[in-house]
Amino acid sequence: MKIGLIGTGYVGATTAFALLLQGIASELVLIDINRDKAEGEALDLVHSTSFVHPVEIYAGDYCDLKDARIVIISAGPSIGKGETRLDLATKNYNIFREIIPQIVRYNDGCILLVVTNPVDVLAYTAMKLSGFPSSRVIGSGTVLDSSRFRAALAAKLRVDARNIHGYILGEHGDSQVAVWSLTNIMGINFDEFCQRYSANCSSHIKQEIQDYVRTSAYKVIQKKGATNYAVALAVAKIVKSILRDENSILTVSTYVEDLYGVKDVYLSLPCIVNKNGIDKILLPELSESEKTDLKKSAEIIKKYIDDTMAVKV
Repeated sequence: MKIGLIGTGYVGATTAFALLLQGIASELVLIDINRDKAEGEALDLVHSTSFVHPVEIYAGDYCDLKDARIVIISAGPSIGKGETRLDLATKNYNIFREIIPQIVRYNDGCILLVVTNPVDVLAYTAMKLSGFPSSRVIGSGTVLDSSRFRAALAAKLRVDARNIHGYILGEHGDSQVAVWSLTNIMGINFDEFCQRYSANCSSHIKQEIQDYVRTSAYKVIQKKGATNYAVALAVAKIVKSILRDENSILTVSTYVEDLYGVKDVYLSLPCIVNKNGIDKILLPELSESEKTDLKKSAEIIKKYIDDTMAVKV
């Protein structure tokens, strides 16, 4: 149950806290280029250990990643004003060129969980740089986006978000795809639920919710500087699914050899996640418009991979 976490900024530090609260790890090592930051976060977390399950927490170096079951990578700058996730590709690629070989040097059997943006591009990069099988290189993907989707639907329909099944696929970014054809509330199709049980479903509800989910991160960043709480819980959910062998179906970012003619790309699809990492990729039957949108999303990611990563890898 040892976990390594690289990068102790907003997302990394909050992820460490989420892992601590949920009692997921027995040992947690924090690594950051700013050693003082990692030590400060570790010390702060240590002070809370009388309130949680027993866990060893410390700041370390890459050699301390030995025997870690999962290594979470959240290192790299956050999205700046006016930037998109994909604008971060080149600068964070260069950071990964430094990080990934050091991880592999000390631990070539772990599962890599990439959180740094643009997560689809960098998960692909991590797979290439590490030489790991794609099942052991996972991007946090649209697990968070899918949660935002359910939260928005819950608020609009006035039902518990846990009773809503709905997913965002494709890019963790602006080209993401809301899969309305599969969205249901306790097994009732979204359109039918609107007609029978909700007075809040306007003719524009789908577009409103899609726009809300797509722009949510930018709004949070504009108001407080970074997103951290929800993404930390999303990462904790992925970690728990792996360490507890849950066989959870999560929309993580994974390697796809061919999706509707787009080859050699990482993007989010429903995946069975367990102790092996990604055990199976699921591709549900989508509407024709959803297939078209998902292909466009894959093409956008692929272009960034080719332009920014593939030649350098």
